[in-house]
Amino acid sequence: MKYLPLFLILFLSCTNKDLSENKKNLIPEKTQPERIVSSHLQAIVDSAELNGSILIFDPQKQIYFSNDFEWAEIGHLPASTFKIPNSMIFLESGVIANDSALIKWDGKKRDFKMWERDFIFRDAFKYSCLPCYQEITRRLGYAKMKEFTSKLNYGNLVFDSTDFDAFWVAGESTISQFQQIDFLQRFYQHQLPISERTDKMVRDIFIMEKSDDYTLSGKTGWSFSEGQNDNGWFVGYLQKKDGLFYFATNIEPTERFDMNSFIKIRKAITMDALRHLKIIG
Repeated sequence: MKYLPLFLILFLSCTNKDLSENKKNLIPEKTQPERIVSSHLQAIVDSAELNGSILIFDPQKQIYFSNDFEWAEIGHLPASTFKIPNSMIFLESGVIANDSALIKWDGKKRDFKMWERDFIFRDAFKYSCLPCYQEITRRLGYAKMKEFTSKLNYGNLVFDSTDFDAFWVAGESTISQFQQIDFLQRFYQHQLPISERTDKMVRDIFIMEKSDDYTLSGKTGWSFSEGQNDNGWFVGYLQKKDGLFYFATNIEPTERFDMNSFIKIRKAITMDALRHLKIIG
């Protein structure tokens, strides 16, 4: 027959719709990682006389651990944690030739005595030399910084031609702990738009310590802009033979806190949290 009866057309239409719906139901939805609030992690933060959050992600079990997930979703100035993507930008653009490139000190007084010297690039990262990174950023230029940051999708960066060499330590740029871990995952999984050469160099300078049990890669950050509370970061990942774990700690000192300890405390409480979760011994 040239034409199908109306009732048969309707029947086939309904049947195809039902089959389509059933097919959709057979496709499992992507589940969100579980979130576990830990009073023990809160005790670590409290005992250090700090406010803030420790966020640890176990990708094997798809579990986030934290003492304060609300804090972990709030954006803060990235401070020196921005040196991770910034190092990628320098190497990828060619403004820095490699991780042993020399950065000469101009002889001017700097905020910290340890910065008043020449640096090779990997040591500028290790010692978090802000003036070094600002000098290279000015060499890079505003247009290139805008181009590369838009590709990397790192937090919520706000800058223009007047502050492109300082927006990570002052201004309106923010990144949350969850965004830090998202960026680190994309980096670790080779999902960032950077060359294999750049990727390898940044991974190498990112390593803080190695032991028989694990390799720790991380970067601290500290912002203390006028009108804002001191805010500290420690972000990175820890590799073991049996797994990989990401972390992003963000803290602020209480009135009782001894600021002489602020440099060390960010890493110390993160390591305490990893020990409590039996990730390290």
